Amino acid sequence: MDRRLHVLLLSSVALTSLAGTRAVAQEPAAATPETPQVVEPQVRRREVKRPDFDTENFEGGAFVGSVGIEDFGSSVVYGARIAYHFTEDLFAEATVGTAEAGRTSYEDLSGSVDLLADSDRRFTYYDLAVGWNALPGEVFLGGRHAMPSTLYLTLGAGSTRFAGDDHFTIAAGAGYRLLPTDWLAVHLDARDHAFDSDLLGKKKLTHNLQFTVGFTAFF
Repeated sequence: MDRRLHVLLLSSVALTSLAGTRAVAQEPAAATPETPQVVEPQVRRREVKRPDFDTENFEGGAFVGSVGIEDFGSSVVYGARIAYHFTEDLFAEATVGTAEAGRTSYEDLSGSVDLLADSDRRFTYYDLAVGWNALPGEVFLGGRHAMPSTLYLTLGAGSTRFAGDDHFTIAAGAGYRLLPTDWLAVHLDARDHAFDSDLLGKKKLTHNLQFTVGFTAFF
């Protein structure tokens, strides 16, 4: 009798524990309050104005300066150039220039001897060269204005008409290009036109140094 009573009591306790566990499991989870947002972001979009650069690859213009014709002194030279830019670094350029050669020191000392006729003193050259923009950069004017610039090198060949003959010519030089606007460029150039000449009785390689300033436009 005592044993049956003991088993009945244990069964009642087990049922009560199971019912309590089910009740706890069925209770809904307590709602978690949402965390309030402390800072409300106020983002204003900035309007960006794209620079209006021309995309033309051709460049043409004129120049004037001084050329030292070997043995004939310095003379005023003027001419024109046209270039085509393949990339930002490489370009090809065609140049034509002309000058009037002066008198040699021998002609000045002799007084009456002329080595060349007036028509043969015309110094005219035609060159085709390849250029490389070696050092691109900017020139700043004050704190708000900047102009693109570049230091470039050129190497080419052509023909020079002088003293009644045509001479195969090697043309090498360097220049500085400054762009005040997106279509106008200012050039400062130094070039050497080298060719063989036997005008004074002995064949030699003559160097004719040229320094010019020029203006070109992109189109």
